[in-house]
Amino acid sequence: MADFLVNALKIAQTPGLVLICVLLVIRVASRIVQSTKKAVPLPPGPDVSWFEPGPKVPLKYTEMAKTYGPVFSYKRGNQVVCIINSYKDVIEIMQKHGADLTGRPQHIAAGDIVSGGMRTLLTDAGERLRKLRRALHSQLQPMAAVQHRPIQFKSALDLILDILQDPKDHMNHAKRFAASLILTMTYGKTTPTKYSDPEVVERSVHTRRLRALIPAGRHVVDRYPLLRHVPFVTATLRKWHEEELALFLKMVEGVKAQVSEHKARPSFTTYLLEHQEQYGLSDNELAYLAGSMFGAGAESTATAISFVLMAAATHPKIQAEVQAQLNGVVGKDRVPTFNDEKLLPLVTAFYLETFRWRPISWGGAAHRATSDVIWNQYVIPAGATVFGNHWAIGHDPAVFPDPDEFRPSRWLDATGNLRDDIKPVAYGFGRRVCVGQNVANKSLFINTALLLWAFDIREDSAAPIDTMGFTDSSTVRVLPFQVKFSPRIEHLEEIVEASRS
Repeated sequence: MADFLVNALKIAQTPGLVLICVLLVIRVASRIVQSTKKAVPLPPGPDVSWFEPGPKVPLKYTEMAKTYGPVFSYKRGNQVVCIINSYKDVIEIMQKHGADLTGRPQHIAAGDIVSGGMRTLLTDAGERLRKLRRALHSQLQPMAAVQHRPIQFKSALDLILDILQDPKDHMNHAKRFAASLILTMTYGKTTPTKYSDPEVVERSVHTRRLRALIPAGRHVVDRYPLLRHVPFVTATLRKWHEEELALFLKMVEGVKAQVSEHKARPSFTTYLLEHQEQYGLSDNELAYLAGSMFGAGAESTATAISFVLMAAATHPKIQAEVQAQLNGVVGKDRVPTFNDEKLLPLVTAFYLETFRWRPISWGGAAHRATSDVIWNQYVIPAGATVFGNHWAIGHDPAVFPDPDEFRPSRWLDATGNLRDDIKPVAYGFGRRVCVGQNVANKSLFINTALLLWAFDIREDSAAPIDTMGFTDSSTVRVLPFQVKFSPRIEHLEEIVEASRS
């Protein structure tokens, strides 16, 4: 090919002929590359040029895997979409080839416009992503995450008190726990007294807007990218960005004022302000890095807690097994703490099983292949969109027998300790795994331990729980459900109140 180009350029005597020769060589080279790729086929799938799976996509993909195999692909126009539906294959592809799957598909509405290209969740592979994740990792890695445990413990105790006072509003109490934790971690804020506090409501508005835009093709500019240059088409999106950025900057300015007055509590924002130059963050990037933590962690944590309550209420015998271990380790005269974690493997197994049984990101997040991935005589080409289907992976009978059963014991070995040969997929894969997973796991542990220690949680026979009652969205939200809470501990309120001090 190189010799051909040299000879062609020698023959050409004018700039015009040189340009023609170069374009010809590029076209020939492109065809050679395409023919080479065709020698390695795509994973099988529906033989159509445009396929849309419709509603409840993860369930649809799970059914399609029965026809096309656990890894299949389809075309959405010129875009290749690859879906991975088994535990073994997601490890083989998305873990082992993690370096080749660090990209994100372009999200024009949610990522480029509303987020200004600064939201870590939607940022494509590159230097910006690396610096954002480095900053997050500094405060969320396991060693650093220990500093957040006192906040998590106090907020979890508050959840028990909230349920004692108003058990019917348990879902909003779970949301308040998550909001309180994130605001305190991020800004050193005093925790809100209710989930309906104005500050939390304002932040939740932006989270809902983003959630509505993230699914591919939901907004017209994602289907027809040229329309991003038409002002009236994107006017609302740009207004949302201005409002969100203004809120995030205001929150940072509040911390700056406290720092100048020597009143600031340690927080993620104070850390970022001290190390802004080190991480090369602009003011807007810093504001988005801090601000988007709320959307990334608050709603998903609240949903996970609600699934714990749902699982406990609908599986009383399993709940009793966990409570028996809590009785033996903790007793009834004190509350469970993080110091008990290693002695309470059933508590950890319980929340890990909720991740599998009712995954929060049930279809998984979209990755973009940054280079070709060769797997099992197939190619997932560079530029392809790749999903690990959390629903199908968690219901893979080869790894999780009787997958429709809620069975925490599947996470334990023969000695009753946690297994190390399987991992939950709740936090994603490869180099795009959720940076906050260590904090999230600790939140789930302490809440599961406290809730099952404090209460017998039962289904209301007059209002049976629909365990598939959650939204059809990329990050699901639990639909309202009723449960009955009966305190198991004498003088529960007094013990919990004493533990808060």
